[in-house]
Amino acid sequence: MTSSHICRAPPAESKPQMSDEGLCKLPGFFYVTNFGLSPEEIDRQFAIGQELFELPESEKLKHRADLEAGNYNGYRPLGAIEILPGLRDNIELYNVFKFIPRYARSHPEVILRHYEEIERFHRFIYDHIVTKLFRLIAILLELPEDYLVNGHPYDGPSDCHLRYMIYRARSAEENARHQNLWSRGHTDFGSLTLLFRQPVAALQVKTPEGAWKYVKPYPNSITVNIADALQFWTNGYLKSSVHRVIAPPPDQAHIDRLGVLYFVRPGDGLDLKTVDSPLLRRLGLKKDEGDEAQVSAGEWVRARVRRNWDKPPKANDENIELGGVKTTIFHE
Repeated sequence: MTSSHICRAPPAESKPQMSDEGLCKLPGFFYVTNFGLSPEEIDRQFAIGQELFELPESEKLKHRADLEAGNYNGYRPLGAIEILPGLRDNIELYNVFKFIPRYARSHPEVILRHYEEIERFHRFIYDHIVTKLFRLIAILLELPEDYLVNGHPYDGPSDCHLRYMIYRARSAEENARHQNLWSRGHTDFGSLTLLFRQPVAALQVKTPEGAWKYVKPYPNSITVNIADALQFWTNGYLKSSVHRVIAPPPDQAHIDRLGVLYFVRPGDGLDLKTVDSPLLRRLGLKKDEGDEAQVSAGEWVRARVRRNWDKPPKANDENIELGGVKTTIFHE
């Protein structure tokens, strides 16, 4: 894993440089530093999340997302998903979609009280972090600099969201029954996921050799993982990281794992075909038109969300396929 620095935008006549040995050689994770948000601003979001999850369940359920329809805008209750046959997860989350009229909805009082602050944080991530990452990736792929930015318009339909998330601590006995799994191995649905500092050791990434390795948190950094859409657009040149969350080590086992994340989703109408990149053509990764995916980003994201409610989990690895693209949910 490496760290990328995001500072001020470069002058118009210059371009940031990234070698072919950069993002593409990672197991789907990298770190970003110097991204323009202070530790205090990030701490404020964690405090908002903590207050949110201390609300009574009855209050949070008033703002439940329409999960069965594949819509993640709002609250997802504790234990909503079977993590293993007959066993429920220990996750609560609250998603705040983009601050545009299309995604307006009811919110708990704690969100409304800090609404402008959350909006500033939300938009800063998109405007000053996500767009710069997309420009760097476009340069890597030898595409026009704003190619990926244009495919992720903030004011257009897509499921980009800020997420407050908490894994509730379990007893040693409960962890054993759940095979120490808090979240099964999976890939994320969109383009990128940004994870703000997380000191509780539980996140693991699956290496190309099939081993699970801890993702080490670095001070004053954002952990970024590549998600499905970038893998599909690059025909596997950029890998969607397979990751899971397991029970923390004994000295942290009693701690609820609170997280603040930002999930970047492509514009709903964007297709998931391989991009026409000079780099991918040279590497033989550009597919023939007849072999390309026939599914939009919006269809893929909502199918992935609905999958959690369509049928119970299997006790082994399970492939999910739609329109010529696929991913795997792992049994471990």
